[in-house]
Amino acid sequence: MDFVFGFPKDSHKNTVILVFVDRFSKMVHLVALPESTTAQGCARVFIDTIFRLHGLTREIVSDRDPRFTAEFYESVFRSLETGLKSLGTGLEMSASNHPETDSQTERDNRVLGEILRGYAHSFTSWSEFLPMVEFAINNPVHASKTPTPFFVNGLRHPRLPAFSKCDSSLTRGADSLEQKPIWFLLITRRQWCRRDGC
Repeated sequence: MDFVFGFPKDSHKNTVILVFVDRFSKMVHLVALPESTTAQGCARVFIDTIFRLHGLTREIVSDRDPRFTAEFYESVFRSLETGLKSLGTGLEMSASNHPETDSQTERDNRVLGEILRGYAHSFTSWSEFLPMVEFAINNPVHASKTPTPFFVNGLRHPRLPAFSKCDSSLTRGADSLEQKPIWFLLITRRQWCRRDGC
């Protein structure tokens, strides 16, 4: 888990993105928050976003941000009304000058900024595009043919509007050179889905 600071205040007074990354599936969850969010507020977001969808994590890795100190950790388990030791979850802190411990989140933070710049049309609406950014980060088709985070978590690929209405007549050929990349992507995606059974 990590915070990404430095966003302009949006229409909901959010200036921070809280990033959750599952180390196994690489699935990313993004939550826009005001900078004044307390440890208890972060704990509530963790329960609503991560615990609700994935259950309790084995460990929580974070940098030494003050929001992830013992107060956050205690707040999560106080909210769940369970003792710390019986659940087997630990809080792992990375060294302040060694972000390698949490390198997956750091990489996703860089990608997040790049994708968000492509979606957001104004400074006050950036948080409204977080669901699309989260979808884009969690649904890549890589050249290495590794499963997407969506597939790892749900054993299926989500339907995309552009592909769900794809007809075989659309994949027979392209009318112009400009249409070929889209045509090629449609065929490639459909073949990939057929092969992997989505």
